Formats: sequence, C-alpha cells, structure tokens
Amino acid sequence: MTRDKKAIAEERPLTRTERVHHLLRLAILDQQLGPGVRLPEDAIGEAFGSSRTIAREALGRLAVEGLVELKPNRGAFVANPSLDEGRGIFVIRAALERAMIKELAGRIDAETAENLREMVAREAALEGRSDAEAIRLAGEFHLHLAALCGNALLQRYINEIVSRCSLVMAMYGRPHSADCGAREHREIVEALIAGDIDRAADLMEHHVEEVASRAQLGVKKECDVRSVLADYAARADKG
Repeated sequence: MTRDKKAIAEERPLTRTERVHHLLRLAILDQQLGPGVRLPEDAIGEAFGSSRTIAREALGRLAVEGLVELKPNRGAFVANPSLDEGRGIFVIRAALERAMIKELAGRIDAETAENLREMVAREAALEGRSDAEAIRLAGEFHLHLAALCGNALLQRYINEIVSRCSLVMAMYGRPHSADCGAREHREIVEALIAGDIDRAADLMEHHVEEVASRAQLGVKKECDVRSVLADYAARADKG
C-alpha cells in the first residue's frame, strides 16, 4: 500500500463497533482490565455511549483475537491463559514470524526502512518508563511488519497471535521486560534493510523465544470496569 492509500485508510473514521473494540483492546493490553475480569455489555455500553449490540460485536472480535473469553450463560471475561498456554502460544508465534520475515524479502524500500527505524526509536524512548505502553508498541511493530507482507491470511494469523502474546506478557512479563525489545527489533530491522533475510529470520525467531523467556507468574488486581472504560472513552473523545 502506498503512503497516500495508507493515509486515506488511516483517516477513515472508525465505526462505533471499531471504536469500542479498539478502546477495549487498549484497556486490556494496558493492563487496566486484568485477566478474568468480567466485561458486562451494559457497563461497556454505558462507558462508551453505545448499545449492548455494539458492545457484543466488539467483544466477539476480541474473542477471535484471544483477548476475551465468551462463556455460555455467564458472559464475557478478559482471557486468562495459563503460563503453559502462554508458552505454547509463543512456540506457534516463533514459526509464524519466521515465515513472515521470509515474505518481506525485497519489500523494504527506503521509505519503509525509515518508518521501521522511527518505530524502533519510539520503543527505545520508553525503556524503563512504561512497561504496558512498551508492550503495546512492541506488538504494533510486529503487526506493521505483517502488514508489509502483502499476504492477507498470514497478516490475520500474526494479528491474532500477537494480541494473545501481548496479553500473556501483560500478565506474566517481568518488570521492564520490554526494555530488550527495542534493541532486538533494531537488529531485525537492520538485517532486513541490509537484505539479509536469513539473518533477520534467525533474529526474529530468537527474539520471540527471548520474549517468551521473560515471563513469570503475576498477581491479579481488582478493577472497576465502568471507571476504567470511561477513562478510555474520555481520552479518545479528546483525541
């Protein structure tokens, strides 16, 4: 996609469902809605000024991404994968992202290289300051690479697995565990720019394995769903 087409796509206003889905996703990955927290449709609708139908559609999208669990007769809950399940997710991710890197051969032009370096620089600026935002930016880096591939099915799978892994890291990641991510991303980017696809693939696989190794059991915290989501809605409206 060229810069102009990409800009047009990014400027398209979000639908009501897309907005609720986006803000719910942020609240989960920012660790403001912890694992196992119930997500009532009425609370979501109240916070975002939307209907329960829209809330239900947004929750369904998050369920596809693995961030929400829909339990019959009980409702929706933030997904709560075990540490073993999380490790299994990373095994699949390592293989997918290695394939993704191979798809990028010949696709890194000067403009793309500049954009990738800027993304890594933004990550590096957060080192030691905001784990939640660093995890989110790290995920966006991988999603951006997937979008560059031109393979819609691979992009869909990468999007889903990165969302699941971001939740696992939000749950189990050690304090400041995202600090190493920017350095590892920079090495991958420079290998891609140099056209050394085999090295970039090896670096990506090693990077995913390292991210998985930076996990430890975390502690859940209680939260007020309405209060958290109202804060996200207010911030979005100001933007």
